[in-house]
Amino acid sequence: MNDSDRELTTEGRRRLRETLRALANAEVNPSLIVTSPLKRAVQTAEIAQSVFKTKASILRTKALTPSAAVEQVWDEIRAHRGEPELMLVGHEPQFSNLASYLLGARELRVDFKKGAVLRLDLDGFGTQPRGTLRWFFLARLASPSTRGAAKPD
Repeated sequence: MNDSDRELTTEGRRRLRETLRALANAEVNPSLIVTSPLKRAVQTAEIAQSVFKTKASILRTKALTPSAAVEQVWDEIRAHRGEPELMLVGHEPQFSNLASYLLGARELRVDFKKGAVLRLDLDGFGTQPRGTLRWFFLARLASPSTRGAAKPD
């Protein structure tokens, strides 16, 4: 099967819903969801739209495909600078690289696990991004089976 046709697993959908419910309870409410056109990313965006109970549109973009450069994502973000809360749905290793790029620290390494969600606030929309890390949420923190248990990686 082509990677672009790979779907979320049943377990992946369950864990995603748990994570997104936790974020919805923290009042995350995207006004626009921008996603990779790959099937599992679109499915993730659709589940997010449902869990957040938002009227946010879902926009597919090639800028969020795994092989796209982080500068392409920055251009996409800048195109939607008027949105109060933008949610991006994509893939690794692009998102680890993107987080470092948006924070203005390319040497920084961010370990983006499946289902992780990162919130960055951007200081402007100039040619080079400069953001502030507000929080980083791992899917396993939302899972009842792992709450309260510290597990070494």
